[in-house]
Amino acid sequence: MVPRLLSQRLAPYLTARIRENQRLLSSSVSALQEASSLLTSPAQSPSPHTDTIHMTDNCIRRMKELQEPMEEKMLRLSVETGGCSGFQYVFNLDDQTNPDDRVCEKEGVKLVVDNISYDFVKGATVDYVEELIRCAFVVTTNPSAVGGCSCKSSFMVKQ
Repeated sequence: MVPRLLSQRLAPYLTARIRENQRLLSSSVSALQEASSLLTSPAQSPSPHTDTIHMTDNCIRRMKELQEPMEEKMLRLSVETGGCSGFQYVFNLDDQTNPDDRVCEKEGVKLVVDNISYDFVKGATVDYVEELIRCAFVVTTNPSAVGGCSCKSSFMVKQ
């Protein structure tokens, strides 16, 4: 029996691996082409449910507790640069709206967001949480964010 060279022994294995890699690459390329065609196709009109800022029951309950009998307070949500992830949520109680504000209302509770901040938080959900370290209004989900800090007060924006 004649000893086979190392290259002769490895050739079938390497050929199979190269074919498998080509198959994976071609399927990845077709998936990328399909995804890019979906992104470049004309967008449908956005659903009003995806652009609305949602408020949880806890948020509504707490806002009703904070409102004085004769004075209607609104929860103002704005976005500022800063925080550990690039942008941060800022909550304030307000009694007036500005011309560029968008108002979301549920069960008599109003959430006010200025136009610039709205682009960063449309479709988000606002909650009121009571934890050992704090009690605060927080944005629990935000479709415009890709990440953020664990305290949920700052976030990174999708590119």
